[in-house]
Amino acid sequence: MRAQITLTVDGRPRTVEVDTRSTLLDVLREQLAVTTPKKGCDHGQCGSCTVLLDGRRATLCLALAVAHDGATILTADGLADGDTLHPVQQAFLTHDGFQCGYCTPGQICSAVGMLEEVKAGMPSLVTDDAAGGITPSGITLSAEEIRERMSGNLCRCGAYPNIVAAIQEARG
Repeated sequence: MRAQITLTVDGRPRTVEVDTRSTLLDVLREQLAVTTPKKGCDHGQCGSCTVLLDGRRATLCLALAVAHDGATILTADGLADGDTLHPVQQAFLTHDGFQCGYCTPGQICSAVGMLEEVKAGMPSLVTDDAAGGITPSGITLSAEEIRERMSGNLCRCGAYPNIVAAIQEARG
């Protein structure tokens, strides 16, 4: 069975006919030629396909396209403003927050989404509000806090120390 859906991808409205069993990841990559989100595990375990879906970070390999008709998708490509990189993108470059680069688009989108969650005061499993982890100005973003919040994004090259440093700088 097929259905027509409309998506806004990186600011551009797109209408496409999809198989009702297709994931958003497959629709983006195979039908719309948006290859920034990567297909890693295809089980929602690696985070390579992470984007901002209606403003929240999401793994597209687990999202059925027909369930997101009218959605807004922001990939790592859509974060920059022309030639000006998003602060998270710039921090990843500055701190070498990548090696092979395969996971980088998902890491960057996840970091942007995570920083918005922090700004909104959303605690994580390791946020210790009793010890001052949540202050009137927000959540203290320690390396442990970043690692917990980014734990859904795997890097096979092991660039984690640089990714943490990049996120700490971008938040600054």
